[in-house]
Amino acid sequence: MTNQIAIALVALLAALLLLDHFWLHLGLPLLIGKQFDRFIEYLSFWR
Repeated sequence: MTNQIAIALVALLAALLLLDHFWLHLGLPLLIGKQFDRFIEYLSFWR
């Protein structure tokens, strides 16, 4: 992954989170956190 692609992905993610915060009100950071927690629990099962 080049630096340009990484910067573009970070910018898109930041724009999505800002859009959610100011306009959509979907609670994306909380949703992402919950999904990440479930994923960690799934991975710990296979350990």
